[in-house]
Order: sequence, then C-alpha cells, then structure tokens
Amino acid sequence: MSDSPEYVLDRTFEAPRELVWRAWTDPDILQRWYGPGVETIIHKYDLKPGGSWLNEMKMRGMSDFSRMDFQDVNTGEKLVWHHASTDADWNIIANPMMADWPRVLLTTVTFTETGGKTNVRLSQVPIDASDKETAFFAQMMSNMDGGWGKGYAMIDDLLKELGSAT
Repeated sequence: MSDSPEYVLDRTFEAPRELVWRAWTDPDILQRWYGPGVETIIHKYDLKPGGSWLNEMKMRGMSDFSRMDFQDVNTGEKLVWHHASTDADWNIIANPMMADWPRVLLTTVTFTETGGKTNVRLSQVPIDASDKETAFFAQMMSNMDGGWGKGYAMIDDLLKELGSAT
C-alpha cells in the first residue's frame, strides 16, 4: 500500500550525539530503557546492515519477542531496521497481543546534533501491510507516544548517568 501512514516522533535530548547514539546502540544501555516497565532482554545485537537485534520483553508472566533486522547503519547519524513480532525461535509471526498489527514496520531513527543537544527523529511505516493492518496502525499511532515517551524519559536519566561517567 503506497499511502501507508507514518508515525513520527521528534525529541531533543540535552546531550551530545555520541552519548545519545550510545543509548540506542549499546545493548547494555538499550535494554535499560527499551520497553519501559518491563524486563527487556537482548539476546543478540549485531549492529550492521544484515545484522539482527533479537529482543524479549517479559511482562505479566509472559514474553513478547521481536526481531529487528538492520537495513542501514550510519554510525552516529542513522539506524534503519525492519521490526517484526516473532515466536521464541525468532520466526516472524502476527503480533500475539494485536492480531491486526502490521507484521513488519520499517523503522528509521536519525540523530542530529546542534549546540550540544541531539534531536532524535523516529519514523515507523508498515511494510507490505494489508488494508486492515494499515488502518489499525493508523488508529494506534496516537497511542505510540506514550510508550516511546516513557522510554525517552528513561534515556534522559541514562544520559545524565553516562555524561557524569565520562
């Protein structure tokens, strides 16, 4: 579908790009903020085009698995991946909590530094989604700020911690 809705979230962090990039690309830091309110386990994080990030989020006695396959990695500037729900063996499946959620999202994250602050632009677009999946994604976009916002608030705290450690 060529008229796919696009979720976009811009956020400026009070930190240099190097630290913000690290929050997104160091698995030990990433698992501390990605999936706020749940236990996040990163089983694999191979940061290169063709590499994968295998993620498990544990909540309410169950696990939610996802796989991100990196399409583009431009160090310090941009990350692009295909994001999909998976089973425990990392096979792409329909989202077990939202059956009409698109199977794959194209996620693009850009990092731009100005005056010691870093703007992060996150974009997500359904890939090869049915009309029903695309409509559901469009409907749910207004709720996505909440989850990302909580994670970004955690990044703020982590950036302070990382900044004082340098």
